[in-house]
Amino acid sequence: MDKGTVQVIYGTGKGKTGAALGRAIQVLNQGKTVIVIQFMKGSTVKNDLDILKRLEPEMKVFRFEKQAAEFEDLSPDEKKEELMNIRNGLNFANKVIRTGECDLLILDEILGLLDYHILTLEELRSMIGEKEDEMDLILTGKMCPEGLKSCVDCISHLENECVSR
Repeated sequence: MDKGTVQVIYGTGKGKTGAALGRAIQVLNQGKTVIVIQFMKGSTVKNDLDILKRLEPEMKVFRFEKQAAEFEDLSPDEKKEELMNIRNGLNFANKVIRTGECDLLILDEILGLLDYHILTLEELRSMIGEKEDEMDLILTGKMCPEGLKSCVDCISHLENECVSR
């Protein structure tokens, strides 16, 4: 059996989710399964999730958040409700990690939960430590804390630079 890897794709540039989904397509082409859990993306109505839903049942995509607005723009009551939804997403992620329910698990924008103090670095490190040996795990977000680097196998830093012509 192959030992699964833990990869972080981070940076302020665009393309983190796209890079993770590109890896998902490679895994699907190998006849394996993928679960994507997206955080800090808000809810959606008929947009980018539509194309991803076509890849079911081999790839399943989940968003637990209900509000369409950015988290920082929510009222205190909306934030409280959204925090419960995010916690449900984290509980589901923990279940998938412990059971090895898929070959590749993508936790999209999970690193943003660290920025908002919704998830602690210790909790995230514990999640990684529970990972089934054969499962690959990809974490994305804007920042990669120094304390996370020791428990991952690969780190990709994306930045975009626009060049005027």
